[in-house]
Amino acid sequence: MKSRLILALISSFLDEVLIVAIILWVLPQFGIRVPLPALIAILAAFTAFSLITFRLSSRVLARKPLPGLTDMVGMTGRVVRPLAPVGMVKIMGELWEAHSADGAIEISTHITVVSHRGLKLTVRRVTPEPEG
Repeated sequence: MKSRLILALISSFLDEVLIVAIILWVLPQFGIRVPLPALIAILAAFTAFSLITFRLSSRVLARKPLPGLTDMVGMTGRVVRPLAPVGMVKIMGELWEAHSADGAIEISTHITVVSHRGLKLTVRRVTPEPEG
């Protein structure tokens, strides 16, 4: 995270240097003069934009990736719409259409994914492991 912050700061600094160079040297070549208060306002707005986008993107990048179909087999979840034999299950916060390999399965029952066909999962009840 710290290296990402340092790279973001360096990148923002270089962007601002480029903006200042354009405003101070390129625009006057075309007869456009930007007053100092406007230059300061432009740089302040760009800095605020950079900080906001950095914070938002850091939050997104810090999240765990959501499972894809190739990762689903073996994952566990619970039933949110009865499987009789087709219903809905929730796995890692995502809703999936599912088909029961065990017959009817009631709401809130824990399930495990055994396969998938297209976007429809095939699931079984999670059987409690014997103690001992």
